[in-house]
Amino acid sequence: MQRIKLLAMASVLTVALSVSVSAGNADLVKEGEKIFNTKKIGNCLACHAVNGKKINNPGNLGPKLQGLSAWPEQALYDKVYDPYATNPISAMPPFGKNGVLDDHQIKAVVAYLKTIN
Repeated sequence: MQRIKLLAMASVLTVALSVSVSAGNADLVKEGEKIFNTKKIGNCLACHAVNGKKINNPGNLGPKLQGLSAWPEQALYDKVYDPYATNPISAMPPFGKNGVLDDHQIKAVVAYLKTIN
């Protein structure tokens, strides 16, 4: 009986934790979307269109962003931080390495990018 009570409590805690993480993640996604679309911060839209998302006048210098929900978070983080690490001739600026975006901002952009199918 004690074991059943412990399992039930563990289930409740797991659900509560996932709900709070989801709520926090939703805020992070919103922040990342703002950075992505704001010309004075990330300005990602200057070079990228996004699959399935309405963006006014996206650029076309960079690739259309699609299928990013399948990418590992660390790979996306590394790409935003310093794209030259994996592509030495990338036209994308190293937002983290140059200090344009801080760690939290890059994580927010990654959270947004993970919503792109």
